[in-house]
Amino acid sequence: MRDLTEDLRALRRRLDEASVYLEIESSEKRLAQIEPELSRPDLWEDQEAAQALTREYAALKGDVDLVGTLEGQLRDAEELYELARSEGEDSLTDELEEALRAIGAQLDGLELRSLFTGEHDESDAVVEVHAKDGGTDAQDWAEMLLRMYQRWTERRGFEMEIDDISPGQEAGILSATFIVKGRYATGLMNSERGVHRLVRMSPFDSQHRRHTSFAAVTVVPFLEEASSEVEIDEKDLRIDTYRSSSAGGQHVNVTDSAVRITHLPTNIVVAVQNERSQHQNKAKAMQILAARLADRAAEERAAELSAMAGPKAQVGWGSQIRSYVLAPFQLVKDLRTDYETGNVAAVLDGDLDDFMEAYLRWRRTARP
Repeated sequence: MRDLTEDLRALRRRLDEASVYLEIESSEKRLAQIEPELSRPDLWEDQEAAQALTREYAALKGDVDLVGTLEGQLRDAEELYELARSEGEDSLTDELEEALRAIGAQLDGLELRSLFTGEHDESDAVVEVHAKDGGTDAQDWAEMLLRMYQRWTERRGFEMEIDDISPGQEAGILSATFIVKGRYATGLMNSERGVHRLVRMSPFDSQHRRHTSFAAVTVVPFLEEASSEVEIDEKDLRIDTYRSSSAGGQHVNVTDSAVRITHLPTNIVVAVQNERSQHQNKAKAMQILAARLADRAAEERAAELSAMAGPKAQVGWGSQIRSYVLAPFQLVKDLRTDYETGNVAAVLDGDLDDFMEAYLRWRRTARP
């Protein structure tokens, strides 16, 4: 039979590396700490803390169980190979090769996780989409991006919570704020951070000419603890209330429950309208504001370090990152990674995973 020794060694090496970057040993210790907590009779008296704990448990146990399953499959393959080789059973070659391919495919998917190197990559993400240059076309483009992210979250089994939408003047939206909830949401959505450019034959032009429009996407990690880490002086805030619109969600209250908070020193504006009461909307807005202020502080620290290190030729988050061309040809191209596809319809329907993986690989090589 074919010598599979090197194939097995390569898989064993990859699995050992996975155990390291997934921190399996630490996860097992943490699971041992969490399990008694989950059996406490008063666990659900604090629902937010209970939900956070159960999410953490599910994520850690998923990693540990997956590595354990792969370990068992690889050990079985190693033992079967030794048995087949000692007894000259060539008939087992196809079965063994199929088993190795299956293990390799699972490791391929697992190794994407090694690309999540950011401090908050595992966190939920606060995302904002804003129409920029291009008038009505830009507002329509912003709404198209919002739908694209909705479809992407559905594909991945994530949850999207839309907190605020400002309708466009004629069509589309001026802006939208939403939270993507799912493991590695921030790490994945960071690939979308920047300016997105659309080129198409405008449906709003009576002569149907080609127009270029722009929309900007910002992403910050949604951290429950950010509000306790960031000091926000109430005197620095302007808080306005207004009537919620149906765009905010199906449970929007029709009273003046929507809240808009302006942080005067930075001019950061956060609006939330999808909760059931003004108090809940204000609490959520404060959480989002804290997350944005924490991210701003991190950006300023990074900029200081970058300035000390000297200029670098790389695309900043506020620059154009991706072009979507619908006319005169079909192409979506990421300007950082050079990854591209001609299937524009699929991308606009949420097929973003390849762009996100390409970005994560580019980020790893672009960092000093």
